[in-house]
Amino acid sequence: MSAGATLRAMREQRPLVHQITNYVVMNETANATLALGALPVMAHAHEEVEEMAGIASSLVLNIGTLSEPWVESMLLAGEAASARRIPVVLDPVGAGATAYRTATAHRIIERVNVTVLRGNAGEIATLAGAHAEVRGVESMSAGLALDELARAAARQLGVIASVTGPVDHVSDGERTLAVSNGHPLLATVTGTGCMSSALTGCFLAAKPAEPLEAAAEALAAFGVAAEDAADGAEGPGTFHARLYDALYALDPNTLDGRVRITET
Repeated sequence: MSAGATLRAMREQRPLVHQITNYVVMNETANATLALGALPVMAHAHEEVEEMAGIASSLVLNIGTLSEPWVESMLLAGEAASARRIPVVLDPVGAGATAYRTATAHRIIERVNVTVLRGNAGEIATLAGAHAEVRGVESMSAGLALDELARAAARQLGVIASVTGPVDHVSDGERTLAVSNGHPLLATVTGTGCMSSALTGCFLAAKPAEPLEAAAEALAAFGVAAEDAADGAEGPGTFHARLYDALYALDPNTLDGRVRITET
């Protein structure tokens, strides 16, 4: 496993990452993708999403600001991506908060070959049928430890489950990787979870044959950038601006020495 090698390959390849995401964070996830070294495209019109998925290297679906036309576009793009066997990341924002959000996430999982399900503990627990409390789009509690939750969700839903929290856990149902990089300021800025899903799409585009490793490396690289951005930040505002600079400045030659990924 080498996050540095994956980052270097991604920057050399400059893959196109197709994102159908929520309009609260569209600018943030596009900038994060670009700063890391990949190419974002934020196409959501149903007239073009299948064609766009046909030329992309990965697809990221984010249900943060739902409407039925966008859901239909996600399904069309997801089915096109699945037919091409390119990686698909699903961020089930707010699943568990309303029946519509939960049903939409299940609908996508049923019809699309989702590679990585990236969410907080409450969202993932809801979709796996475990006890959870979600308030708005924030996870308040989940009934399982995060490593157990990631493993159970992966087995039940047939995905790589990427559960983010103070320590992130990524599992394919058999192996589980814990990622300890990051900083508390990530929780003070809207959209950092969505950014981690976008960057997961970037790493998967560069390492599609090893999705478990790619998903963990993406979270670790994002966590390292957060650590760098927090150094000298005065609060959420300066941290937010510095985060893009930190993603841009990530060094593939030193990244492996900084990531904290362990197998549990």
